[in-house]
Amino acid sequence: MIQLTLKLTMKEMELLAALASDQLFRREFIDPKFPGHKGNSGDIALGKGLVSRLRTLMNPDAAKKGLPVRAAQ
Repeated sequence: MIQLTLKLTMKEMELLAALASDQLFRREFIDPKFPGHKGNSGDIALGKGLVSRLRTLMNPDAAKKGLPVRAAQ
């Protein structure tokens, strides 16, 4: 596996997490309603983990306290 290092501003990180979360919702709940859709539950699970990690990076204190982490709207 190749690992990458990115430099992002907090605003970019928040936007990336929000976009990824929206895309996951679409893939999990909307796309399966279309004929011929072939879902990939592995990708959904991987994406959920990634969004969780992004949100934890944005607000590490919330993760320590066990609070839900949400991107600023």
